[in-house]
Amino acid sequence: MTLTVIILSYNVEKLLKKAIQAVYNTYKEPGLQVIVVDNASSDGSVAMVRKNFPKVDVVTSDTNTGFAAGNNLARKITKGEVVLFLNPDTEVKDNAIKKCLEILASRSELGAITCKVMLPNGKLDYSCHRGLPTVWNTFCYWTRLSKLFPESPVFAGYAATYLDINKGSFVDCISGTFLMIKRKVLDKVNWWDEDYWWNGEDIELCYRIKKAGFKIWYEPSEIMMHYKGSSSGLWSTSKVVVAKETKIKSARSAARAMRIFTNKHWKELGPAPIMIIVRLGISILEKYRLWKIEKGMNYA
Repeated sequence: MTLTVIILSYNVEKLLKKAIQAVYNTYKEPGLQVIVVDNASSDGSVAMVRKNFPKVDVVTSDTNTGFAAGNNLARKITKGEVVLFLNPDTEVKDNAIKKCLEILASRSELGAITCKVMLPNGKLDYSCHRGLPTVWNTFCYWTRLSKLFPESPVFAGYAATYLDINKGSFVDCISGTFLMIKRKVLDKVNWWDEDYWWNGEDIELCYRIKKAGFKIWYEPSEIMMHYKGSSSGLWSTSKVVVAKETKIKSARSAARAMRIFTNKHWKELGPAPIMIIVRLGISILEKYRLWKIEKGMNYA
């Protein structure tokens, strides 16, 4: 099947160059299209791509439109039967792209797939292997019950730690860091929900993939590296220095994404009275994260 790789980028020129090169180094099959969508970077990213990768299709935006709307800018020129959304602060390894494409193409029940996404500290990026943020799952995660009982499907549903991360499995949610999806499925769910600016849009997409009748697969036999937070600056794994204003905007957007998701799907997530407590929890979490940023700390 033909493949389109879409990389949305914002002010990560050096990392973007490595990410694109890793795609070409590890996937040499015919029918590959690479699209870089630049979200109003000011660091020379567009010039770098055009100089070093003349085969890459470049889409530019005059403003930072956020993750969902930014990726959707590539929709009109996407040619592949399968689309891989790939973060610019990543480095795919070995046969990650080819193996995932082969699995996705060979199984009709699958709508999307990801590989094993690792952080520089050697830990799994849990976002690539997690459950839905139902009221119960979120409660267990915030109260750290999931940490106390990591092998329990009852208490550890948020990060799905009860599943062996070294074995392939069906999961509820994967991350937009490496999200490979069949084009027909992507069109059926109408691409990314632009109500989200940054954060939460991958959970929304996965939720709609499953509601459309397709399954999502986590494939641990192939890995990639994720220098998480290099655009938002919110994670200690970031490889670049990010302005405080950007961190604050990203933190507020993360909280807003939680509110959007719960407002859209509260009937499926939990009883209405409990949602009041959830919204209060989101506000407390937002204030705590903003406090950490003011103190010069990463919130994760």
